[in-house]
Amino acid sequence: MQNNFSNIKSAVYIVGAGPGDPELLTVKAQKLLAVADVILSADSLVPEQILQLCREDAEIIGTANKTLEEILALMIERVRSQHKSVVRLHSGDPSLYSAVHEQMHLLAEANIPFEVIPGISAFQAAAAKLKIELTVPGLVQSIILTRISGRTEVPAKEELATLAAHQASLCLYLSARHVEKAQTQLLEHYPAETLIAICYRLGWPDEKIRVVPLHQMAACTHEEKLIRTTLYLISPALSTATGRSRLYHPEHERLFRSSHK
Repeated sequence: MQNNFSNIKSAVYIVGAGPGDPELLTVKAQKLLAVADVILSADSLVPEQILQLCREDAEIIGTANKTLEEILALMIERVRSQHKSVVRLHSGDPSLYSAVHEQMHLLAEANIPFEVIPGISAFQAAAAKLKIELTVPGLVQSIILTRISGRTEVPAKEELATLAAHQASLCLYLSARHVEKAQTQLLEHYPAETLIAICYRLGWPDEKIRVVPLHQMAACTHEEKLIRTTLYLISPALSTATGRSRLYHPEHERLFRSSHK
């Protein structure tokens, strides 16, 4: 894509809108929204405030009530026949649970040029809100992003109980409707008192974050009446942690600094 956004080429731009806060959009995403001819927005998941960044005369189309085939036909028609620039606006980051894989495949099949612009994912926004690092030296060094089986099946080797055995920082998406099952599987490996964060609509005006012991995960979810747009963060990092990275340690020698023994 050209650096001059006023001369944006006719193509589809798959843009990550982030978790909800318009200020967490990338600069590139903001620039594209400001100049694109057409915006196809996952309107049930993208706040109205983000759409206010669009051109006043832009064509804004909600896609919550449309099938993949209908969305694809709109994108192809606007690019191929009308030679317009199209932003396909997704919540979060397009690389996670966004149904982007099939869109890219079909756009490529139709010979429609496209580009992907990443966004902040909910797990990153959650860590920032909670003021934690998900990889604490000596405590936890891995992050697992997953979901529990529901209408979309999870491969057997990726079942939650299997992944929980690592006791890593586990970020659980799209699982509020199956929270009892999730809690049971997590308790097979994490101690019952492990702190978890229940994060609802991060970055939205009605955001909720609740930190509770793992054994209260289902009860809190039901009490707050959460059934969608909820992320669960299960991590040793939510407890008091004192680990220190070697990167800035005075005894650590690296390319740009000698050790200070």
